[in-house]
Amino acid sequence: MTPGHRPLLVLIGTGPRLYREYLLRSISAQYRIHLLTGTEPGWALPYIDSAAVLPGMDPAAVVSAARRVAGLRPVAGVLTWAENHVVDAAAAAAALSLPGPGPAAVLRCRDKLATRSALAGCGVPQPRFAAASDLGQALTAAAALGYPVVLKPRAGVASEGVVLVSDPAQLAAEFPATRSVPAPDVPLSGAAVLVEEYLAGPEISVDSVVQGGRVLPVFVARKQTGFAPYFEETGHLVSASDPLLADPALLGVLDRVHAALGYTDGCTHAELKLTSDGPKLIEVNGRLGGDLIPYLGLRASGIDPGLALAAVACGEAPDLSASAGAVAGIRFFYPPRPAALVASVGFDTAGLPPGLDLLVPLVAAGAVVSPPGRGLMEGRIALATAVTATERECQSALDSAQAALRCTWSWPDAGAAADEPRGRAHA
Repeated sequence: MTPGHRPLLVLIGTGPRLYREYLLRSISAQYRIHLLTGTEPGWALPYIDSAAVLPGMDPAAVVSAARRVAGLRPVAGVLTWAENHVVDAAAAAAALSLPGPGPAAVLRCRDKLATRSALAGCGVPQPRFAAASDLGQALTAAAALGYPVVLKPRAGVASEGVVLVSDPAQLAAEFPATRSVPAPDVPLSGAAVLVEEYLAGPEISVDSVVQGGRVLPVFVARKQTGFAPYFEETGHLVSASDPLLADPALLGVLDRVHAALGYTDGCTHAELKLTSDGPKLIEVNGRLGGDLIPYLGLRASGIDPGLALAAVACGEAPDLSASAGAVAGIRFFYPPRPAALVASVGFDTAGLPPGLDLLVPLVAAGAVVSPPGRGLMEGRIALATAVTATERECQSALDSAQAALRCTWSWPDAGAAADEPRGRAHA
């Protein structure tokens, strides 16, 4: 980058402020940003150079808008971190002959059946699977794979509709919710549900930058899940010195995954199980991870994920040199039972350890929230992050945040009210 010159990036969508502002803030220090958005920019205004509002964010309109920008000023790159715009961003980059994964590769990530089929064709380690259009096909597939199995929508996000089922009766009860998960940004035909072998073992996610087909893992997050039989992600832990960042088996699987998908330039968030037979891919997304995982990576290692993404989008080598050696974690908190009417949510900050970082209520008074359940993964009431020297210290700090959570609820249907000083969380 020439000193004093800030290249122009086209950014498609902003995502939620809490989860994505830190990316936009760091990128804006080194790049000018033209934002394509479906609504007025609002909180993003201090970070952008210009914007175009495209109601509905029709894919063709997004590409046309990017072409218009490039017709007026040189565009160095196109990027997004929004799942529902990854295909649009890839198409816009291709239309401008700029670096990117290409729409076909991103679609193979968005459509989990396409992911599974591409990986199966190349022998990449993953669960055994089958596609199902209706309950009968799902029952047949589950019987062939052997219970327990995982039901998964073909193009869902945030674990919506993903459920572990142990027998035909439970499968029949859960199947409609999984099949009904919408994916308006992905053109799908045929089977809407995947039936997959359940893999035992710890689950991780890996955020990588990919340039010229070379996969460079940046952050490994150790995942905590809860609310079985569903797969709500209740927390993540990122260490700058995680040994998996240099693990030959994991690196080999990641290389094979990206090669099978034809994903050559961009950023990915891959989720894997560490099984007794080695790492196996659960899914891969053509964007940076959510749940503040890249933020945890930034705080733990000093590597800036926003600037890495921007560099790759412009065809430049990303700076992946770590300047810190910490451990960072996040934990989410939930109501104790369904249909809780929130009166108040907050934290008692007196006496909290210095390692705590963010303490954020996620709902306001008057909200009605439920723990994650069938087909639904919305239920978080607050989050906490911590940055410490060790994993033990990080977990201890998050425990302190959990103890400091103060919530007041009522259940109008039951006529009950309660103070829940600790709320509920799964680690």
